Amino acid sequence: MLSNLFVAIGAVVPMFCLILIGVFVKRTKMLTDEELVHTNRMVFRVFFFCMMFYNIYTTDLSKTFRPGLMLFGGLGVIAVFLLATLFVCKFEPSNKRRGAMIQAIFRSNFVLMGIPLVSNIFGEDQLALPTMMIAIVVPIYNVVAVFVLETFRGGRFYLPGILLGVLKNPMILGAIAAVVFLLVGVPVPAPVLKPIKQVAAATTPVALIILGASFKGSSFHAHVKQLVACVAVRLILVPAVMIGLAIYLGFRGMELITLTAIFASPCAVASFAMAQQMGSDADLAGNCVVYTSALSCLTLFGWVFALKSLGLF
Repeated sequence: MLSNLFVAIGAVVPMFCLILIGVFVKRTKMLTDEELVHTNRMVFRVFFFCMMFYNIYTTDLSKTFRPGLMLFGGLGVIAVFLLATLFVCKFEPSNKRRGAMIQAIFRSNFVLMGIPLVSNIFGEDQLALPTMMIAIVVPIYNVVAVFVLETFRGGRFYLPGILLGVLKNPMILGAIAAVVFLLVGVPVPAPVLKPIKQVAAATTPVALIILGASFKGSSFHAHVKQLVACVAVRLILVPAVMIGLAIYLGFRGMELITLTAIFASPCAVASFAMAQQMGSDADLAGNCVVYTSALSCLTLFGWVFALKSLGLF
């Protein structure tokens, strides 16, 4: 029991230490809001590209290609979205809040919180599998999020434009570039691959620090019921159903932890920016990000501890 506890602590605590460093950076005003925006853009466009490229390029794709895992992850995200839509539309009359709530429930912060979770448990050299899952779930997140927000603000959903935007995502570009290099058989020279590896290794800690420095508190009194519902569904109900189904279908080990990282991670940080830009309830979306991220320290620990105690990884 004690060893299981240490595994759970080792999986969760390092992530939140980095987030707390970011909070400290923000509180001491080491970075201004404008500098945070530029740094975050650099991490997104450069660091994530290098992380995706390196992890896929240095991996034997024949060993990491798991069609069953990819199918479950992709269809699972879509299923959560559909159920979230039914749930929210039944209980929330405001279209402005509906988009923000649905996005908060189905769209997790898998890249920033899920990847470190897998890394802390299995090691940084075992990230090929969760990295491959990024190429599956991130496009789904982006397309469905735009569809939801456009629908509930009465806008027009233009799929070709959205797909083009997804293809321009640095993470997707990094994955495509790595696959092309592998298929063509073009070796990356060691002096070039080494700095890519160094940037890839720095991606997670820098991104988590920026995440902590980006947190902003705001009033939640106007939407406390909606906030509580989103937090409870995102952190407890969704992972309970999806992890339970994954266990029933026979997923174990790293595959199960990867699915846990997808379905038990807090709301995606990007959901706030999209809600703000697309006429949804940005305050509610922002609070969902803040409170799910803070409380996921406890819930992620609980899920990892439970799975380890059951001997599932």
